[in-house]
Amino acid sequence: MAVKDPEPTMLAERPGATIQEDDALETMAEARRRWEVAKARSEAQVPAWKRDFTTVSGMEVPHLVTPEQVADVDLQKDVGIPGEFPYTRGIHPTGYRGKLWTMRQFAGFGTAADTNQRFKYLLSQGQTGLSVAFHLPTLYGYDSDHQMSKGEVGKCGVAIDTLADMETLFDGIPLGEVSTSMTINSTAPILFAMYLAVAEKQGVDVHKHVSGTLQNDILKEYIAQKEYIYPPRPSMRLITDQFSFAARHVPRWNTISISGYHIREAGSTALQELAFTLRDGMEYVQYGIDAGLPVDEFAPRLSFFFNSHNDFFEEIAKFRAARRIWATVMRDRYGAKNPRSWMLRFHTQTAGCSLTAQQPINNVVRTTLQALAAVIGGTQSLHTNALDETLALPTEENARTALRTQQIIAHESGVINTVDPLGGSWFIEEMTRRMVDGAFDYFRRIDDLGGMVEAIEAGFPQRELMDAAFAYQRAFEEKEKLIVGVNAFQVTDDKPIDILYIPDDLAERQVAFLNEVRDRRDAGGVARTLEALKQGAAGSANTMPLILDCVKAYCTVGEISDALRDVFGTYEEPAVF
Repeated sequence: MAVKDPEPTMLAERPGATIQEDDALETMAEARRRWEVAKARSEAQVPAWKRDFTTVSGMEVPHLVTPEQVADVDLQKDVGIPGEFPYTRGIHPTGYRGKLWTMRQFAGFGTAADTNQRFKYLLSQGQTGLSVAFHLPTLYGYDSDHQMSKGEVGKCGVAIDTLADMETLFDGIPLGEVSTSMTINSTAPILFAMYLAVAEKQGVDVHKHVSGTLQNDILKEYIAQKEYIYPPRPSMRLITDQFSFAARHVPRWNTISISGYHIREAGSTALQELAFTLRDGMEYVQYGIDAGLPVDEFAPRLSFFFNSHNDFFEEIAKFRAARRIWATVMRDRYGAKNPRSWMLRFHTQTAGCSLTAQQPINNVVRTTLQALAAVIGGTQSLHTNALDETLALPTEENARTALRTQQIIAHESGVINTVDPLGGSWFIEEMTRRMVDGAFDYFRRIDDLGGMVEAIEAGFPQRELMDAAFAYQRAFEEKEKLIVGVNAFQVTDDKPIDILYIPDDLAERQVAFLNEVRDRRDAGGVARTLEALKQGAAGSANTMPLILDCVKAYCTVGEISDALRDVFGTYEEPAVF
């Protein structure tokens, strides 16, 4: 609910006040009265769009926040200090003074060799972590020669069909020394197994030295991105299998990155992104507990992935609220005892949906503001979009500029010198509180439906997103919200920019390599491991070791996915109106 601007009040006399103090207070009161008059006059004279003092998400912003409005915020209990519960101000006492965020630029296109070259280039330019984008066939569990893959091979990410591709992808990159994030969901256990197999081939002790993050967030697929294969409940079983496996064998690996990014890209508000993302996380925790896993065994390796959009203060408040909420629910709702289970760690990507094809150079400014909000909000790692990503995958030059944006913020802006520099701002604390209260209201509504899986099956979050996207589109079309270069400040001589081109013969080359791998592998081993996977999936076995066996036999992504399709079936979303 919007907070109204405070009404001007007469100042009461204070016992013991000096004449000078009373004069000063009376001067402040008079200034306040003049401000009220000037505010009313100025608001009556501006165009309608300039009277829309709301955030990108449509949340009303108060004209002024005073100490009285946040008097009930308990600075010790709700805000605290960095590194202490509830972590509103950050999970590390020293913020970025001790360690910068990981600069993890999302990359992937063409063949594994193409992307390997881009990885090495970004590392040479100062990137400190890897992030893999896979093409659509891999995301949906199809091989590059499948009919559904036509026209999509290597176009929106790297083509990975077998362990041989994964070996090429990380050729010359020591997996014991670099952390890797993989944006993969339905087929996450397959690509995770491939990564571990490559590390083993490099001689790396996966228990001690392999670190990284798997997106693996299937619930947000049903809500927003729609890259699902199996129904929700068997999909959740695959995720809890990975929780258990990684806790025992790859303890430095983040087994899931619960993703609000795609929820926001689908049209949600900042509050909806926050609430649905954290409630997804709570669902994963509950499923892990129900599977018999001690909460403090797997919860410290859960991580999150948020969008950073254009509204600077709203985004910072969102990140601060996320930490406070997660700490509270993990301790009080799920009984976690380990402080590491309370700490919300998150990756941020600047908002792809905010980029414009018109005057694309303006996207550098948008991305800089978004990245700065993420840093001030306390992100652990960051991807900054390139200026051309609304048109195509980024060119090498534009990818470098995006990385340089982070480096300039880190080394030239001075914002890393203090932790949570906006903490204690009356406005920021008020916005943070609104985010917290709004998220818990959504939690109550979802709990009333039985949980997040049940809410998804009922279409609740999907409808919320559709309504929010419609409201924003209407505000854009009526020019209540201005987008520079699109519905305001247009130009007629906008010149096209060079974009990355994926060769037409790439699919042929990828399929030819896939057939070579099929010809030289042990057909008996392929059949044997796939059958074992089917039997294990039909029973109660942990599927991860079985998938790892399939991967090492050079079974394809499509073959492994089909084996699980035979057992679990596929999911078709109900119509939502």
